[in-house]
Amino acid sequence: MNPDPPHPQPASATGRVVVVGSLNIDLVLGLKRMPAPGETVVGETLDRHPGGKGLNQAVAAARLGARVSMIGAVGGDDSGDWLLGIVKAEGIDATAIVTADGPSGTALIEVDSTGMNRIVVIPGANAALTADHVTAAINSLDDVAVVLTQGEVPLEAITAAMAAGRACGARTILNPAPVRDYPGSLLALVDFLVPNEHEAAHLSGLPTESLVDANEAAHHFTGRGVPNAIITRGARGAVWVSPSSSGSVAAYRVSPVDTVAAGDAFCGGLAAALAAGEPLPGALRWASAAGALATTIAGAVPSLPTREAVEQLLAGE
Repeated sequence: MNPDPPHPQPASATGRVVVVGSLNIDLVLGLKRMPAPGETVVGETLDRHPGGKGLNQAVAAARLGARVSMIGAVGGDDSGDWLLGIVKAEGIDATAIVTADGPSGTALIEVDSTGMNRIVVIPGANAALTADHVTAAINSLDDVAVVLTQGEVPLEAITAAMAAGRACGARTILNPAPVRDYPGSLLALVDFLVPNEHEAAHLSGLPTESLVDANEAAHHFTGRGVPNAIITRGARGAVWVSPSSSGSVAAYRVSPVDTVAAGDAFCGGLAAALAAGEPLPGALRWASAAGALATTIAGAVPSLPTREAVEQLLAGE
């Protein structure tokens, strides 16, 4: 493994980050412990937050200094109007977010007293995002450096995002969450695959519990033709394998409140740093700091850290 890389420079808005993904209303239920199957427990809090993996990652990249455009769909309801307002308030280009018939996407999120979570997503308008719209929207943009997508929109839209990103010379990132069937033809379009350890275990069929296991799983993905595989491991950091090297990045020590959107903060931080020209090892430290800070505040979008907060955490190394 390589020695620790030099301290990464703060992300800055050079190339454009395009995020293709979901926009959801998050209904967050706080409770002391998760119920067992068939069990009823009493919750303690219920809050509404903007969310969806696409929106989370777009906001994460924007707050870290990237110039961000988002491609997605909201419903023709009050929730859709609210979500569009959030996107615009964060300084994100919302031109390619369409309004579809029906309700906006919704996520039901349970968070226990340890900060762990369980999430059920109802796609709503996110299911209306088409490949043709994604392709046309990306082709209409200039200076696209990174295209980032996830698994909460139709597979055709995901594939179109990666294909259009490749065609315009951008670096393509797939966060394969939630787990689904990601065919080899799609993975052939991906420059950076970023699953968490559970997703990596499901997709590779290999264990990921130990550092050695996770490293072998990352090599499984590069063996399938993905140039760069990054497996996030929560409080145990992340491992990465690239064509010329491999390594690990430690997690930053924080006091977690809930882990919702920590992975999205990591992906947004990675995209912002890569778009700013940061080499992979340094970009991963930037992403790891963003992911750690996202666990210290409740909710998805509310938890995503600013550039200043990440700089402060990095400065304390």
